[in-house]
Amino acid sequence: MNFVEELRWRGMIQDMTPGTEEQLQKEMTAAYLGIDPTADSLHIGHLVGVMMLRHFQRSGHKPIALIGGATGMIGDPSGKSQERVLIDEPKLRHNQECIKKQLEKFLDFNSNEPNAAELVNNYDWMKDFTFLDFIRNVGKLITVNYMMSKDSVKRRFTGENGADGMSFTEFSYQLLQGYDFVHLNSHKNCKLQLGGADQWGNITTGTEMIRKVTGNEAFALTCPLITKADGKKFGKTESGNVWLDRRYTSPYKFYQFWLNVSDDDAAKYIKIFTSLPKDEIDALIKEQTEAPHLRPLQKRLAQELTVMVHSQEDYEAAVEASNILFGNATSEALRKLDEETLLSVFDGVPQFDINKDELSAGVKAIDLLAEKAKVFASKGEMRKLVQGGGVSINKAKLTDAETLIDNSYLLNEKYILVQKGKKNYFLLTAK
Repeated sequence: MNFVEELRWRGMIQDMTPGTEEQLQKEMTAAYLGIDPTADSLHIGHLVGVMMLRHFQRSGHKPIALIGGATGMIGDPSGKSQERVLIDEPKLRHNQECIKKQLEKFLDFNSNEPNAAELVNNYDWMKDFTFLDFIRNVGKLITVNYMMSKDSVKRRFTGENGADGMSFTEFSYQLLQGYDFVHLNSHKNCKLQLGGADQWGNITTGTEMIRKVTGNEAFALTCPLITKADGKKFGKTESGNVWLDRRYTSPYKFYQFWLNVSDDDAAKYIKIFTSLPKDEIDALIKEQTEAPHLRPLQKRLAQELTVMVHSQEDYEAAVEASNILFGNATSEALRKLDEETLLSVFDGVPQFDINKDELSAGVKAIDLLAEKAKVFASKGEMRKLVQGGGVSINKAKLTDAETLIDNSYLLNEKYILVQKGKKNYFLLTAK
């Protein structure tokens, strides 16, 4: 597989230094990509870079994932208008371990092949640098004029987009990232740095420093910053980032994010975020054009990503959970849902607390739903809807408003799902 050609048809190349393609055709090459360790999980914004490393390894080359322990303590000014919050070493180490577990789903770190992936942390070689050593040995390699010419620096100095200037700490970031490339070039024979388009300035600073220190050739390749079809930032939802860790974004919500992207975005994202070959993607795009209401692109995109990031079981559970909300799923299917998925599916629906002790003896449905939990404004309204077949409890039609509801109705020993009409759901929590 030719790495550059692969990225080209997937729309994943923004800039590339001359000679990059020739270098990759000449020999197995090591390339690195930096990952910010300020959280203990990656989010889908990181996936573009991770997929670049994945394609790189599949092309027979050696990927190096660099956890920015030192640079994470400083904060990259690229695309930021304010200084970052700095984190301490124990937190960094914890975050690194969590991120490595996630990367192992995309990259092969355990192979005996020469192109096995590696994980490094720049804190390991930066922590012993004294300030004087750094200023003498690294600071002298690049002029202030060169550093000031970078867009990320210029924007902060001119106060563009409400930027509030730049501290010396952040100004030095470019030197730190540049030195990472120098170090990996010397110690790991790393000749290429990958990154997002906003990293071009930092990456080319590194190639310039390598040229000055060793005279070696070094290369850079960046991917476009991913946006949605409407121009908005990719990967953000109303509730914030879409995370790879299920503690922050459940597999169901993760699956739903990809399932709900627009047709235009699905055609773009399936190239960027999956390893599916071109002919298969072209066939899916054709299928989508002929029957857009079936949404084959979104369904396949959601499947590929959910299986890769979580598991086949989590994907199947997410599909089943979707059917419960949007299809004609049975009471039995609802009872199979674990608590995490149940709460994800019905996140945002009106919720009521009910007394668990009262349920032990049994409560008439009409008393429960019109008095103890105000699902209905009146008992008359409820009787009328029950007679019309418009009320379900745990996905089973309620045929008699006097039915006794007891603890046997509890899902996960805690919840009762009430459906009023076709689309109105309510979640009762027994406490």
